[in-house]
Amino acid sequence: MSQENAYKQAGVDIDAGEEVVKRIKPLVKATNRSGVMSGLGGFGALFDVKAAGYTDPVLVSATDGVGTKLKIAIDTGIYNTVGIDLVAMCVNDLIVQGAEPLFFLDYFATGKLDVEHATDTISGIAKGCEIAGCALIGGETAEMPGMYAAEDFDLAGFTVGAVEREQIITGEAVEEGDVILGLASNGLHSNGFSLIRKLVSSTQGMSYEASVPFQSSKQTLGEELLTPTRIYVKPVLDVLKDFPGAVHGMAHITGGGLTENIPRSVPDGLCAEIDCASWPFPPLYKWLKEIGNLSNTDLSRTLNTGIGFVLIVKADDAADVSKSLSKAGETVFELGHMTRGDNPSDKIRLLNQEGAWGG
Repeated sequence: MSQENAYKQAGVDIDAGEEVVKRIKPLVKATNRSGVMSGLGGFGALFDVKAAGYTDPVLVSATDGVGTKLKIAIDTGIYNTVGIDLVAMCVNDLIVQGAEPLFFLDYFATGKLDVEHATDTISGIAKGCEIAGCALIGGETAEMPGMYAAEDFDLAGFTVGAVEREQIITGEAVEEGDVILGLASNGLHSNGFSLIRKLVSSTQGMSYEASVPFQSSKQTLGEELLTPTRIYVKPVLDVLKDFPGAVHGMAHITGGGLTENIPRSVPDGLCAEIDCASWPFPPLYKWLKEIGNLSNTDLSRTLNTGIGFVLIVKADDAADVSKSLSKAGETVFELGHMTRGDNPSDKIRLLNQEGAWGG
């Protein structure tokens, strides 16, 4: 028995891996941008930050995954959107400090490599990179029998960006009177899915193949839940370029929701005072609250409640920043203002929760 055949009998198909690489090369090529120095297939990927237009750059990195949203992709057989989620979760974190995403690498691990499923998944990653303006310059596809069931897979992503040293946003400039702007999410994004999957499985007559139960839609529930995370990179970077100094802080609303993420950009002694009635509470969240008997604390700490990204903006510039974001296609809400905090740990206060989300 040849070594290659022995490896295949052990559950690893090298030919399938090579076929995936062959199929994704055109997708990867479409994400090429200034600064890329090497193509897919090398042991390492080279990137020239100077060629990307930076003079005194600070590199910023972020890594993330998609979580158990992947289980819904597996159960429904819809693989072409979770790659967008993977990119979004990384690059939306990166821009919080004012950095432009430059390049992205992915890690795809599975029990048995299905060429079609892997290609669909990585095509989503390439699509996400196109939206974010970063290059997909490398990755790893790992077939790991015994570690994963044959149909299971996991994704991880890693991105590197750059920001000019004097333009780094840390939140230290946030001050009393700053306006808090929220950009609408386009669904659940990639958080809270362990809870969501439990609620769907425990609700009588409900399945991912069922019609969306909370609004008129031609989509199935599975398709609705797999709506990929919105990527905010280009509109936010345009604001930073067009209104220098206007944005004092930002937050990507991911795991931990509003109450855990916004305070990360709030200095001690200040408080983000947010009116929950200042944006519409989406029907999906109302439905989840009803079937799960969720408290408002569950909602604000687990789900994004309809807001995917937050900017804390100088009051004099808030109207212009909001107009710019709206013109770029974002739905913008004025959520509230920065006020003095009663104590150093009181960095966020959610007002009108019961009126906006129900008791």
